[in-house]
This record gives sequence, structure tokens and C-alpha cells, in this order.
Amino acid sequence: MIESSAPVLGVKTTAIGVHDATEIERGVASFAEQPNGGLIVLANPGTIRNRDLIIVLAARYRLPAIYMFRYFATSGGLIAYGVDQLDQWRGAAEYVDRILKGEKPRDLPVQAPSKYQLVLNLKTARAIDLKMPASLLARADEVIE
Repeated sequence: MIESSAPVLGVKTTAIGVHDATEIERGVASFAEQPNGGLIVLANPGTIRNRDLIIVLAARYRLPAIYMFRYFATSGGLIAYGVDQLDQWRGAAEYVDRILKGEKPRDLPVQAPSKYQLVLNLKTARAIDLKMPASLLARADEVIE
């Protein structure tokens, strides 16, 4: 989806491997040499396992970065926008309850996430000299000072 939307917005995308720390460091350092860049960190085992390294590299190279989960922003990442994981876990618990009460799993509807959250880390924004627009701050579910 990102790769198909990027040209419409006049944005160039570059994938960076996330299999190990060396690959991530090399990829981010190479990417940081390009002007006007930023990171979109997708959710996968490599990015989750290397969360702290990715956050440190984004700060070191002063790259704005957006992540999928709140815990990236609370760990020092700039912005997190994604599904509200607590809401997802509550929904899973409701399904378990329904199954334990006798409903068949095949009869339960598949549900798409309906609650998303935007978390902004102002401390990180200041560290990379990035001003957050007031309109973005007003929309945030959580602002980390």
C-alpha cells in the first residue's frame, strides 16, 4: 500500500532490511545520506526485536520516524499511529468468553480494528528540531512531554 501510494504523493520509498543489527545500521545510515527523508517503521518481528536500535538510529541521524505501536513512542520514537492494542486484546478476551460459553469459533464474525491511536513524543521532536503543528497535537490521543 505504501509503495503504490508514494508516487501519487511525490514520495520515493526505499526498503531497508531488518534481519539483524548490522543490516539495520547500514540501511539507516545509507538512507540518512539522502535529503528530506523519514522512516516508516512497519510492524514485523525484525522491527519489534530491534526497536531500541531503530529508535536510537532515527535520533542519531535526525530522521523523523513513524511507528505502528504506542510502545515505540513511549520508548523514544517520534510518532506512533496504529491500532489500539489494548482494545484488540479486550476484543480477543470477549471472543474467548463467548467460546467458553458455548459459541462456535466458526460462527463468530471476523472483526477489523475500529480504534486507532496517535501518540506524539515531543521530547524526541525537540531533540531533532522538529516542530509539531498545533493541528497534529490537537488530534493526538497522547502527547509525551
